[in-house]
Amino acid sequence: MNSRRYAKVAVKVACSAALALFGASTALAKTAPAARLQVDPKAFTLVHVTLDGKPLALRRYEAVYVRKPVAMAANQPARRMGPGGSPAAADKQVLANPLAYQSLYVFVPEGAKADAAIILNVNNGGWFASELRAGIRDGGSYQSTSNTDKVGAALAAGYVYVDVGTRGRGIVAADGTYPGHAPAAVIDTKAAIRWLRLNDAALPGSAERIVVTGTSGGGGLTAVIAASGDSPDFLPELARIGAAGISRTGKSTLSDAVFAAIAYCPITDLGHADLAYEWLYGPVRSAGGTRGNTGGGQWMPAQMAASARLAAGYPAYLDSLHLKLADGRALTAATMRDAIGAQVIAEVEHHIAQGGTVPARGEPFNIAIPRMFGGSMQITRANDWVTVSGGKVTDFDLGAFLTFVAAITPLKPVPAFDRSHNSGNTGIDGENTLFGAADQAWSNFTPYGWEANDVAGDGSGADDAGLAWKGWITHRGQPLARQLRMIDPFSYLGAEAKARVAPYWYVRHGMIDRDTAFPVEIALSRAIAGDSAVKELDFALPWMTPHSGDYDVQSAYRWLKKVISESGSW
Repeated sequence: MNSRRYAKVAVKVACSAALALFGASTALAKTAPAARLQVDPKAFTLVHVTLDGKPLALRRYEAVYVRKPVAMAANQPARRMGPGGSPAAADKQVLANPLAYQSLYVFVPEGAKADAAIILNVNNGGWFASELRAGIRDGGSYQSTSNTDKVGAALAAGYVYVDVGTRGRGIVAADGTYPGHAPAAVIDTKAAIRWLRLNDAALPGSAERIVVTGTSGGGGLTAVIAASGDSPDFLPELARIGAAGISRTGKSTLSDAVFAAIAYCPITDLGHADLAYEWLYGPVRSAGGTRGNTGGGQWMPAQMAASARLAAGYPAYLDSLHLKLADGRALTAATMRDAIGAQVIAEVEHHIAQGGTVPARGEPFNIAIPRMFGGSMQITRANDWVTVSGGKVTDFDLGAFLTFVAAITPLKPVPAFDRSHNSGNTGIDGENTLFGAADQAWSNFTPYGWEANDVAGDGSGADDAGLAWKGWITHRGQPLARQLRMIDPFSYLGAEAKARVAPYWYVRHGMIDRDTAFPVEIALSRAIAGDSAVKELDFALPWMTPHSGDYDVQSAYRWLKKVISESGSW
């Protein structure tokens, strides 16, 4: 595939459409001259690190990657995430750098070549806003052979390393609006990619080999970025913030497509993730009695009814995707369970082939598993779901396996994602702050969540809007349909999508990760594999891995080295 084919994309957009897409009330900082986006190759800070015990010098560039960044409020509300959100303990945070959400760091290792890959890190855990943080610190020590040190692996390979700050849910603009609603994180990441292309000739590293990588919400962001390259959907908002390569008439002269994606446990397809979750885990909840294997409360009658209703909607949605398994069969509700089982069985046998062991049926697992934000958890539950003989799985019980997963980490409440103010859930507790109009803190974003909202006066739901879901989603000026589409890789994967899809994908979802349901990730893998532009997909459910990322760095970077060597001019 010739990268020059997408070098120029011409699409006209009206200024009124740009205002409607972004939200006209969102404050913008003063416009800077166009030259501001051009990097000065001599304007860098020298950073000294140790790599495998030896000194290494890097040049660090810092830049605001848009001409018209959004003006942020000095005091930001606290967010309940750890790294990638922040800070968990404070009532509010004072924003030291008002441009932290639309800036980037570029780290260029000594001796980096012009055609080196560029590792672009997105850190939007939970789809929350991600302030710019330096992933490489002066005086830091890194290891190229570590399985959890992607900095060390990248530097040892001579890659350029980029950290990017992006908007996301949980931030407030200077004018009191909410500029982090979807698809802000996607818009900002695309703007950063365009900045890298604008400055491609000035810095080492090739913008034709950008590798975007992230975990959880960042994994979801990674997936949609890799799926939606050069889509005209995003041009109005890119123009609004002054992204590189967008003219006043909406024409694009730069690409925001990427070479590869390394995505861990992507939280994605949020418009349908509740359906998949209950279709898979509803029986596990029911078998759990009044507790229902559900974290955060009892297995209430309202949640039981919600689970059944959501689960019933999943088969038709899955059918609508028209996905195929590797053997050519349609991926449907009837074949999805087999597909999940096949992935788990493959991982068990891979684990054994690598020298691992599996306890006999009835005997306990005794494994310490690292947690995403530090520490570890001990798994001591008995094996009641798999039998192995001669290195091969001879018996597998998917239902028992799902119960095993839920016993390690209790399932999310019902609904898992759009759960604010419905089904007995109180407070804003799902992904709801990712959605809504610019002047709206949050919104229900699925048909069930909207119709079941039972809190009058909260500004969301049919009770307040006076419109059922179908009427609301098509109501003039309502952004929900666009927001859901523009953060969903399924919107762009496939022959009919007007997008430049990344040719290389490395996707991981832990074998005991219940943060989104396995059907979401299986379907994503099949959508990727079914896109004609995709040359290689490496997908797995790694052995006894919870919701986390960057745990198999050696494997990921061996894969990256291989696809780079095989790619030629893509």
